[in-house]
Amino acid sequence: MINLINIFFEKRRNKATRDQTSDKYQNIRVATCALLLEISYIDGEFSESERKSIIAILKKDYELSEDEAVQLIDASTKELKESVDLWQFTNLINQNYSLEEKKQVIETVWKVAYSDGRFEKHEDYLVHKLASLLRLSHKQLIEAKIRAKKMLNCV
Repeated sequence: MINLINIFFEKRRNKATRDQTSDKYQNIRVATCALLLEISYIDGEFSESERKSIIAILKKDYELSEDEAVQLIDASTKELKESVDLWQFTNLINQNYSLEEKKQVIETVWKVAYSDGRFEKHEDYLVHKLASLLRLSHKQLIEAKIRAKKMLNCV
């Protein structure tokens, strides 16, 4: 009888751990998407090319369907509107991502910034601020910029 009780509670603990891991992963997705949205909003216009770029990135990087990507954008938009600053998003990324993953995030931010064919000083400021919040060096920031521009054929 005691063995059955132990099995029951072990299954509940395992499920709770899986749920926490799933929630954590979703929160990181929301945080990353929020940064992509913020770079697209910074110039005062959320263009269709930026929207398409973000959806394509989310589908590829997180293996999401179109609907799931749109739902993630909606959830991230809500979180972004309720946030005071970007630190809560970058802090979550810093706590859970490796240096390589953070460099990938900033590269993706560069891609979204360039996706509408214009690059403005507000976008430049924000990318630098995000790199600082993600604890990336200036060299890492510029390397990510070069990779993003090469991928977008902007060089």
